[in-house]
Amino acid sequence: MDLLRQLIATIICLGSLIVIHELGHYLVARWCGVKVLRFSVGMGRIVWMRKFGRDQTEWAISAIPLGGYVKMLDAREGDIAGLPAADLAREFTRQSVWKRIAIVAAGPLANFLLAIVLYAGLFMSGVLEPVARIGAPAAATAAAQAGLQRGDLVKSVNGEAVQGWSELRWAIVQAAIHQEAIRLVVERAGRGEVHVVLAAAAAAHVSLEDDVPSVLGIDLMRQPPAIDRMEQGGAAQRAGLLKGDVIVAVDGQPVVDDRAFVAEILRSPGRKLAVTILRHGRQQQLELTPDAVEDKAANSKGLVTVGKIKAGLLSPVDTIVVHYGPLDAAAKALRRVAETCTMTLRILGRMIVGEVSLKNITGPLTIAEYAGETAKMGAEQFIGFVAFISVSLGLMNLLPIPVLDGGHLLYYSLEVLTGRPISERFAEIAQRIGLGLLASLMALAIFNDLARKL
Repeated sequence: MDLLRQLIATIICLGSLIVIHELGHYLVARWCGVKVLRFSVGMGRIVWMRKFGRDQTEWAISAIPLGGYVKMLDAREGDIAGLPAADLAREFTRQSVWKRIAIVAAGPLANFLLAIVLYAGLFMSGVLEPVARIGAPAAATAAAQAGLQRGDLVKSVNGEAVQGWSELRWAIVQAAIHQEAIRLVVERAGRGEVHVVLAAAAAAHVSLEDDVPSVLGIDLMRQPPAIDRMEQGGAAQRAGLLKGDVIVAVDGQPVVDDRAFVAEILRSPGRKLAVTILRHGRQQQLELTPDAVEDKAANSKGLVTVGKIKAGLLSPVDTIVVHYGPLDAAAKALRRVAETCTMTLRILGRMIVGEVSLKNITGPLTIAEYAGETAKMGAEQFIGFVAFISVSLGLMNLLPIPVLDGGHLLYYSLEVLTGRPISERFAEIAQRIGLGLLASLMALAIFNDLARKL
């Protein structure tokens, strides 16, 4: 079932983005008067095809489900000497350089526009998400050193208002990528608004491969954990715990959330614990002895003995519905797309100079995995993921690599500057280099995907 969901989610995600991208090229080509011969979703051998319209354009589905293309009447791809004058006037290379730029740029711009529409729709419809209230920062983290406390409600980050947890995470990751100080305005019980600053040096030393907010000490505040499910014969069941019991304290020490309780269990194999629970509004105490189990160490250097109780936990969080009016939603969507582009380019730049690992380059397997996971989480998360991938696809196609849209835009920009098109010999060499570079990037992305899986 999970595999089927992942497959369907991937087809919807990548299929829709490819269609939108190629429709951008197609519509602007038609608007510029260029004759379109074929519109294909997928590459390689055609498996289905129908002809429509005045030009009898071929609408096709091809065998390799990676990308797509719009084939236009182009003198570089065949002999056009015998064509009527009306068709010759609609040949691609005979158009002005500005029309060619518009046609090539239309694909990535269509992806950006789709992302703006999707983000704006999410912001207007309202998204249920956790409140931006932080838990107790771990000792020695940047958040603890800056003076953040459990229960602080974040109102803004670097001057930008924050409504929910996703906005807080996004703002923190942005600041870390830009290596900026993180200036928070928080609402603290009994104190009102408090200003807290995490120094730029703290963000500069965080690896982007990690959960950036968590490494800085900014984690979502959870309520004390409740027992959700138990395995037969496990330590939790033997102790008399029931589904719905709220864990209040262990050995007299308050339990703030599920992570604190799990940490206490892990470090207590075979040791009797006095657990205070809340059941039906009344407190009572039980004796819980975690089973001693050998488990893989966090540093992957061997097995260690840890405590396990064979129970699932729920640790509720406060939630809020975040939504905006149409104008604010559109402005925020536009800003989100711009920030995503800036973030991606900065990460690419840091990869080139060796500051960020090439392991961050992902491919279709990772996209498929995340598509399935977000679809499982709900429509809002899946739409947000599609919007993010749409931005990434548009930006990737604008990279100045021959064979990509960005490479062609580079050619036409040189033509604008020099007043003449690049030579066929130069274009042929650049095409080969571009294909080699693109093949290398795809191989690296697939290798990283497989390495994560294994």
